[in-house]
Amino acid sequence: MSRLLKVGITHGDYNGVGYEVMLKALADERMLELCIPVLYADRRLVERACSEMKIDLPAMRVVKSAAEAHEGTVNVIDLGLKDAALDAGHPDARSGAAAVQALEDAVADVKAGDIDVIVTAPISKEAVQSDTFRYTGHTEFFGARAGDGYKAQMILFDDRLRVALVTKHLPLAEVPRAVTRERVLASIEAFSRTLRQDFGLTRPRIAVLGLNPHNGDGGVIGTEEETNIRPAIEDANAKGIMAFGPFASDSFFSDPERLKHYDGVLAMYHDQGLAPFKTLSGDAGVNFTAGLPFIRTSPDHGTACDIAWKGEADPASMREAIYKAIDIFRCRQTYNEASGNPLRKSRADKPEKASRPKAEKPDKSDKPDKSDKPEKSEKPDRPERPEKSDKSEKAAAE
Repeated sequence: MSRLLKVGITHGDYNGVGYEVMLKALADERMLELCIPVLYADRRLVERACSEMKIDLPAMRVVKSAAEAHEGTVNVIDLGLKDAALDAGHPDARSGAAAVQALEDAVADVKAGDIDVIVTAPISKEAVQSDTFRYTGHTEFFGARAGDGYKAQMILFDDRLRVALVTKHLPLAEVPRAVTRERVLASIEAFSRTLRQDFGLTRPRIAVLGLNPHNGDGGVIGTEEETNIRPAIEDANAKGIMAFGPFASDSFFSDPERLKHYDGVLAMYHDQGLAPFKTLSGDAGVNFTAGLPFIRTSPDHGTACDIAWKGEADPASMREAIYKAIDIFRCRQTYNEASGNPLRKSRADKPEKASRPKAEKPDKSDKPDKSDKPEKSEKPDRPERPEKSDKSEKAAAE
């Protein structure tokens, strides 16, 4: 049996729902059978959240470093926030600085090999801004910390759908200029590489969306489809990548059968891809920063300040983010081992995957060869998902 992975979890903005969702997700003792949680958080806030929201952790241990983390307990690296002043629902400069401190510590530990993956609770993009932090979100921060040669790509996914973006946190007015032939091609290539490396798909099929309403209607309401997006798709096809489109985005997600034909969807901008994804995924969505030398996932919601510290936040997306970080790590490990050895590995030689979701089966009309499907492994029992609260509202995606 493979070793348990150390999952570093950053507390996000403590004035949001971060403490509630991460502690609720870890309250089921079966989670400790899947991983070794390492929280980058303030011990006093952990204890306060557990007390006020009646969260009963199976076991908790304060450690000085991730290297000291033990199995069978929730390990807390105490950030020792001297100026922390809880003001639920109102992120400020202090809570933003505390969020950044946790991120920096987690990045240092994952680079040192003291943790295996990072899962982040939501931050306030406004509160984290300072002279030393000028990033528009987690994706840009981790991309910068990964160093030269790595380009972060935002992917939102669940067990049925994967959506990647050409542009990320960019003002809408700047999107058309950013949708160049070169950038679309690079995004298709990166997405295809991630689907093979991190999701176990041998020949992934990617649907590419257009930019303008009705795909520009032949140039009447936009030309980017014909001048930039379609040529990029043809360039990708010439390189052996199975990319299709462009498709009109207003109707693409409305047909479940059509979605089954593709392993991933590439959207041109943030809301074009994330609005339909969130509508379809509900509480199961996960944000994944692809293209980095380490794994980072997060819930697909924001700080949800309207319900912060009220005991109403749903931990389902945080729980899925932990599961999926483990799954992706195992899948990438298998891919790297297989690609590094010309001899095909037997099933017995492959490391176990934690809670690996079943691959989506395409329609028979477009069914790939059996060799295209990722191998299935047994899925350990997961904690049951609690009922969804009508009161919980999700904030903007990170």
